Amino acid sequence: MAGNSYGTLFRITTFGESHGDALGGIIDGCPPGITIDLEAIQFEMSRRKPGQSAIVTQRKEPDDVQFLSGIFEGKTTGTPIGFIIPNTNQKSDDYSHIKDNYRPSHADYVYEKKYGVRDYRGGGRSSARETASRVVAGAVAKQMLPEIKINAYVSSVGPIFLEKPYQDLDFSKTENNPVRCPDEEAAVIMEEYIRDIRKQGDTVGGTVTCVIQNVPIGLGEPVFDKLHAELGKAMLSINAVKGFEFGSGFCGAKMKGSEHNDLYNSDGTTKSNLSGGIQGGISNGMDIYFRVAFKPVATIMQKQESLDNKGNITEMTGKGRHDPCVVPRAVPIVEAMAAIVLADFYLINKTY
Repeated sequence: MAGNSYGTLFRITTFGESHGDALGGIIDGCPPGITIDLEAIQFEMSRRKPGQSAIVTQRKEPDDVQFLSGIFEGKTTGTPIGFIIPNTNQKSDDYSHIKDNYRPSHADYVYEKKYGVRDYRGGGRSSARETASRVVAGAVAKQMLPEIKINAYVSSVGPIFLEKPYQDLDFSKTENNPVRCPDEEAAVIMEEYIRDIRKQGDTVGGTVTCVIQNVPIGLGEPVFDKLHAELGKAMLSINAVKGFEFGSGFCGAKMKGSEHNDLYNSDGTTKSNLSGGIQGGISNGMDIYFRVAFKPVATIMQKQESLDNKGNITEMTGKGRHDPCVVPRAVPIVEAMAAIVLADFYLINKTY
């Protein structure tokens, strides 16, 4: 299986399965001398871990990170940073019913057709549990770039949208509720909706908005390595992501140039920011903001038609511990992937 690494100079390679002994990764390219706050890394892991509230999967994992190399006396050494995250609460029997069946809209079918074998226990590598390793790398990347502020939050759940612009939100309130929406009124409605969906044995999608502030001018490369193109690739590599837009996004397609152009101030900043902080694929110093769309979780606790490995259409009902909505736990993953992209371009920018 190829495609287990991301990045050019700051590079993360992940390994492990949802129900194996451990997940883990190797972070390559981190400069020496970076002070590492292990508690901050564990905090990010706690934001992503399962079992943290009543509206997410009830699998109980502490997600304690064990660093094996690359950090000495609290600082990076410049050598590869190796780490593992032990799995402690596997219930592989929960997946025995899909050993010979393919869940609709899941990766089960294509994995088996491509590789001739699949780990059906929780989806193996296709499980969102793989993203735990990304959060570790993203937490390290954030500590490489402490002046850059990355804040993601849930901006919609199903048909419920947070209509306020990000400038009117207090990001310090994002962690005050299990939905991770910084608007208290919208968060209550979203949480009630997710609880109702869970009672129905169903799932629902949503969106995560991310805002990146204090980005220096000049990150990103023209043509194929545009900053927004890499952010899009990073976000679309996250499980269940179906869409990405930055700046004015699809709404910009409805506008005239006279409405969409960001006019300059004398200091090089712009009066508006429909460009989303990136022009020509290069950061312009304004806030970078984008939105990521997540589909509903494929495994539902309702009867539905399925296909078995003999070509028969069968009936199945999902079992096990699954998120009724992934977006609350996706917030730290979106932040992590954004941090990895920025750390990579930061190092690339220092080469000339």
